[in-house]
Amino acid sequence: MATLPLSIAIQASCCLNCGTTELSKLTAANRNIHRHNGLRGSVKLGIERNLVFGEVLQNFKEMPLRDRDLKVYATSRVSVEPMEQRVYTSTETEEAGKVSTYRFRTETGDLVKVFVRMKNAKYIVNIEVSSLHLSSNDRLLVLSWGIYRSDASSFMPSNFRSSTPADRTTTLETPFTETSSGRFTLELEFEAKQIPFYLSFILKSPADADSSDLEIRSHRKTNFCFPVGFSRGDSAPLGLSFSNDGSMNFAIFSRNAESVVLCLYGETTAEKPVLELDLDPYVNRSGDIWHASFESAWDFVSYGYRFDEGNVLLDPYAKIIAKSVPHGTGLKYLGRLCEEPAFNWAGDVRPDFAMEKLVVYRLNVTRFTEHKSSKLPTNIAGTFSGLTEKLEHLKDLGVNAVLLEPIFPFDEQKGPYFPIHFFSPMNCFGPSRGPVSAVNSMKDMVKKFHADGIEVLLEVVFTHTAEGEALQGIDISSYYHINRVADLKARNALNCNYPVVQQMVLDSLRYWVTEFHVDGFCFINASSLLRGSNGEYLSRPPLVEAIAFDPLLSKTKIIADCWDPHGSVPKETRLPHWKRWAEVNSKFSKDVRNFLRGEGLLSDLATRLCGNGDIFSDGRGPAFSFNFISRNSGLPLVDLVSFSGVELASELSWNCGKEGPTDKTAVLERRLKQIRNFLFILFVSLGVPVLNMGDECGQSTGGSPAYSDRKAFDWNALGTGFATQTTQFIAFLSSFRIRRSDLLQRRNFLKEENIDWYGSDQSSPKWEDPSCKFLAMKLKPDEEEANEPGDVSPPLWGDLFVAFSAADHSETLILPPPPEDMGWFRLVDTALPFPGFFSTDGEPVPEQMAGLFAYQMKSHSCALFEARSL
Repeated sequence: MATLPLSIAIQASCCLNCGTTELSKLTAANRNIHRHNGLRGSVKLGIERNLVFGEVLQNFKEMPLRDRDLKVYATSRVSVEPMEQRVYTSTETEEAGKVSTYRFRTETGDLVKVFVRMKNAKYIVNIEVSSLHLSSNDRLLVLSWGIYRSDASSFMPSNFRSSTPADRTTTLETPFTETSSGRFTLELEFEAKQIPFYLSFILKSPADADSSDLEIRSHRKTNFCFPVGFSRGDSAPLGLSFSNDGSMNFAIFSRNAESVVLCLYGETTAEKPVLELDLDPYVNRSGDIWHASFESAWDFVSYGYRFDEGNVLLDPYAKIIAKSVPHGTGLKYLGRLCEEPAFNWAGDVRPDFAMEKLVVYRLNVTRFTEHKSSKLPTNIAGTFSGLTEKLEHLKDLGVNAVLLEPIFPFDEQKGPYFPIHFFSPMNCFGPSRGPVSAVNSMKDMVKKFHADGIEVLLEVVFTHTAEGEALQGIDISSYYHINRVADLKARNALNCNYPVVQQMVLDSLRYWVTEFHVDGFCFINASSLLRGSNGEYLSRPPLVEAIAFDPLLSKTKIIADCWDPHGSVPKETRLPHWKRWAEVNSKFSKDVRNFLRGEGLLSDLATRLCGNGDIFSDGRGPAFSFNFISRNSGLPLVDLVSFSGVELASELSWNCGKEGPTDKTAVLERRLKQIRNFLFILFVSLGVPVLNMGDECGQSTGGSPAYSDRKAFDWNALGTGFATQTTQFIAFLSSFRIRRSDLLQRRNFLKEENIDWYGSDQSSPKWEDPSCKFLAMKLKPDEEEANEPGDVSPPLWGDLFVAFSAADHSETLILPPPPEDMGWFRLVDTALPFPGFFSTDGEPVPEQMAGLFAYQMKSHSCALFEARSL
């Protein structure tokens, strides 16, 4: 039995008449024809059914690694050209199937037609040769063929298990049947589980003993070659997609790749792929999108791509991903060949709070419940399901939105702010630590949070990735700032406003909204979203504008956070917002910290209290300011009042008289007052208050501002006296903001006539005098707003009087006269001992001589008074 040459490297040409590949001919045309009646005596080979997948997967495990490294080279030299799609109309007992047709021109100028169709879960290959000029008198024609998934040296023999490596290049020979019209035909049949593969062949005409066999190849003198079970596919959507008939389509962007290989794995943990398909740039490429499709891929479990002979890389659009064996440094990921798990969203209703109504709690999914004190099962602790178990704690605080630190797959050495993927949650967040588990448990968490009136917001990082990840190998010059901007190149900075990156970001955001019902996003390092392709700052960055006006995304909360994970500092940038973008307000934290340590100006504090007009009076209003005191980088709240060494100068902290832990009563009391002051100012300021995980129970990093030194939430700490009074105070402030939403939860700024400012003796404040450390304000309800239709604020609540003192001595506070028939009631005095430092009922302030209401405020304290009917 003859063998095919080993040097073909699949350079067979498929052509139509002219012998060239024309892109215009790649478009399939559908038409109905009757099954050819001339296929008499067609050959149905039983042994070929076992060529590929009948026993192959088991055999792959038994064969040497060198024989398992299978690869298909279907490059531009191959020109595997599907010329048209036909539909055969069968007899009444036969099913009609879609037919892929390939046409070849032989080196002698004759035409070879190949029809591939699927019928009854089998693949039927019909080969027809017409007008063949044979010199032999007996006019015999034989198909010398082989099936392979690699180069020409890796043919699959019929008895794969018993064959030896030496004879694994043996090919099969099948005779044609000549019809009455002079055409030669034959039929081969394969089980569906055998695909995908390439079938390569030459035509042979046996000669007599005095001469050698005549071998006929393509017009390029190469072997004929065509695919069975896969086709060119579609360029959209990107990623892996499934059609109703079960076929799967692969599509990936790469403008600059010269070759793309689709790699399929039989096991996620396999070191090498079972099958590699080299995509033809003339057939499997549309513009910058490479694509292919399978009608089925029964025995493969995961996939990836190899670009230009590099490493196997993760599909950026993969929705279900799993770790594979190490490649180079660290574990890599592969996409799973499965559809996304179904989830029952019936009954889910998004809370859809107005921005000004939010009280936000920022947390890390793992650290929130991984500590043994959470008393959760091992498989639940540190997961989305763990968050659900602790939902009551969030409700007790009065929180109605959680802001999750990044949950995308990330570099485990550098942390969640260095992502490697944008379309799936990190596997470790699922109860079984698997991809499907993570997806399902996150959806379940979101649904349960919504049922309890809590929105779910995600921190997202789209400005950079971890080093050495998939996008860099796929098309580094398209995805990244390379050789353009020095300060961005070293940071693996994504070129966010480049069209393909912009589209990827938008697709990712829409996916999280539609599939996971996420309520909004906080964009970390948002200032880099403004950078153009050459690093310049754009006045109208396309991505920021596209998000603002996207029909779906514009209805969610979209928040810019200019904190940069590389330097752990915020970059203050004027963000174009189109009245849709909110911002995490680092100026609020800075000015409040400065005031309470006695170094700020009264004018700065007043600006923060009444809505940050220096930032948000540009058409947005105070509700677009997300205010915070501490965050997940920098010092936590308890350390802001406990450490102030030289190395912490940028933290604007104050140790209250003693560095670090102490047992001095005066210092401890001062620290406790300062913590209350921070929380009080946060909640009485216009804007959205953002709490940070652990601050309610005094979580400390020992004075370290590093993100890596943040610890797991200690649930035992909630039983301490500090945690008890702090959590109760937060709950009171949350409730009070709701009750006085007319003054504290405003979308618009207060009118000038609705706010009065005072010094301690009712004199005007000395705004720019750094020695002045006392400020008071009176907030007056707007009668016109209170009478508007649909207003839910109680009309009987009176004015509010709020006082702030950063002085180290007591102040005698003179309150202005209350409205007629009303008196002043003290609700908060942060200097009083627990539980009296706040009260829902309030303590009346007795009228002093001369009709004045005087109140003694201690050092470093804040106070709140409300006018009520007597």
